[in-house]
Amino acid sequence: MTASLPAFTDYEPFRAWRADPAQWLPIARDIARGHGLACTAPHIFSTGTNLVLALDENLILKIFPPFLRAQFVSERGALAQLHGRLRIAIPEIVAEGERDGWPYLVITRLSGVLGEDAWPSLPEADKERLLAQIGETIAEVQRVPVGPLASVEPGWDVFMRGQIEGCQARHARLGLPQKFLDVLDELLRDAPSLVALEGPAVILTGEYIPENFLLSRDGSGWRLAGLIDFGDVMTGRREYDLLGPSAFMTAGLPRRVRSLFEGFGYSAVDITPDLKRRLIALMLLHRFSDPVRAVCIEGWQEKAADLHELQDLLWPI
Repeated sequence: MTASLPAFTDYEPFRAWRADPAQWLPIARDIARGHGLACTAPHIFSTGTNLVLALDENLILKIFPPFLRAQFVSERGALAQLHGRLRIAIPEIVAEGERDGWPYLVITRLSGVLGEDAWPSLPEADKERLLAQIGETIAEVQRVPVGPLASVEPGWDVFMRGQIEGCQARHARLGLPQKFLDVLDELLRDAPSLVALEGPAVILTGEYIPENFLLSRDGSGWRLAGLIDFGDVMTGRREYDLLGPSAFMTAGLPRRVRSLFEGFGYSAVDITPDLKRRLIALMLLHRFSDPVRAVCIEGWQEKAADLHELQDLLWPI
């Protein structure tokens, strides 16, 4: 008899249990078998948040612990809403279900090279071209009607108010230099108007970063081939999704920044001081905000005296 999935209420004990696949792989095999799917040579993905394994060359099984059910809801809803509406490949849902209170999805496996493996060694011209394609993809996703995703919790208003309330303590804990913390309160006072708590919302993934891209190479160089991981999808202000590439990929280089923004639909004229101030607010309020570890500009903590100078380093156009 196959064992049952245990109960967890928070992430740390779950992560320790997940690290030993022998404890859960038989259950994953049993789930696959229940859907008539082969699982003869599974490949376990050790990174990420949930239990994720490739059943074969074509299918992925994602199992979500009950305390992360919201990620299942977001991923299932986003894949359904975006299906057939994008030029870029995204996974398709093949099967879904629940085991011992743990929801799961079987989705198609996309082909390509994982962005985080390829990005560091790419020629600069390819990086600029890919950033333009990323900007185009963000804009294309955001043109899709939000549909049922409008009910994903928390809504933008509730989410942002919580982020504003905890922002100062979060960044103090994560080691943001004091000179930035000293001026953070001023930015937070303006944040409700900057981030538009009320108003039209678009589909946001929050994670346009190399580990969620698949790339392929053709005669003209590298291109964006696929987009994965929709577990943190929500709806809100459209510039929020520019923050991942801005932190992890553009490195404050004008041509890279311009490529990303032009792909998104913004020209140099649109990159005003007001937009930069909104972007720096959104960056510090992002769900995964951690500038100390994420901003890929060498020596940025010494180069910027305050948040105004930091925003000019990040978006130098």
